[in-house]
Amino acid sequence: MDYYFEIAEHVLCVKSSYALHELFEMFPSGRNFYCEAAPSRELLFTLNIERTLETVDAAACHPIRTFDTGNGDTVVDKINDGNYQFIIKDIEGDTCARLLTRTQFTAYRCALYGDKHKRCFGLNNVLMLAMAFAGSFKDTLLIHASTVQNGAYGYPFIAKSGTGKSTHVGLWLTHIPGSELLNDDNPILRIVDGKPFIYGSPWSGKTPCYRNRKAKLAAITRIERADENRLDRLPTVQAFASLLPSCSSMKWDEAIFNNICNVVSKFIQLVPICTLHCRPDKAAAELSYQTLKK
Repeated sequence: MDYYFEIAEHVLCVKSSYALHELFEMFPSGRNFYCEAAPSRELLFTLNIERTLETVDAAACHPIRTFDTGNGDTVVDKINDGNYQFIIKDIEGDTCARLLTRTQFTAYRCALYGDKHKRCFGLNNVLMLAMAFAGSFKDTLLIHASTVQNGAYGYPFIAKSGTGKSTHVGLWLTHIPGSELLNDDNPILRIVDGKPFIYGSPWSGKTPCYRNRKAKLAAITRIERADENRLDRLPTVQAFASLLPSCSSMKWDEAIFNNICNVVSKFIQLVPICTLHCRPDKAAAELSYQTLKK
């Protein structure tokens, strides 16, 4: 069966022998993004979920790296034909999914392993990777941020984990009238007809906020803890260095990394990139709102 989803106004196709209710058991946050009928627009990518996937011989690939995702590990191998293999492991070290890519990142194959919980973990990680890689060719970035919407505009806040992105957004929700949570962990940035937008996504970390919604992008702001509240707009070089680490990327692949850098450069030209030095208090939320609001 072919199942279609629309995420950040991109259409993707999941091909699977799983029934729709089984797919939603593994991808429950995808319900808000599911398309009842096949859209006529171009597909961003196709993911084929297979019951079994051929083993890649160790001699046919070489390891790139293993990176910690915070709730598990992802093992990356480059296959001799130029494609990639990703092995998704959970916090217990169990393999939950294996993903094979094509060089143009428009067609993927994967297999899922373990019980329903592990397959859910594997599929969500596979889809995030596929979205990040394919999206980079279409002026689209998957970023690590907590995002508040106020009126027609979205305000993503980026920072190292534990710094207080969600805390600051929570202060907006409490103290700034008209504020709503758009996404708490992985919103999507996209440039459409030269204009910057931010979208909700099926991935929102520990907070179940899966809104299929679009907002104009007002600014991108990095949170840094400080004793006094101050907001600075960054010049170009510092803006690039601030935004790039928050983007899902693949530095070891030249095409993907060049795409990400080019899209980051476009966003820097379109919206303010700022740093908010702040305390976790009402005054900090009021300062960022009054300075950034549209």
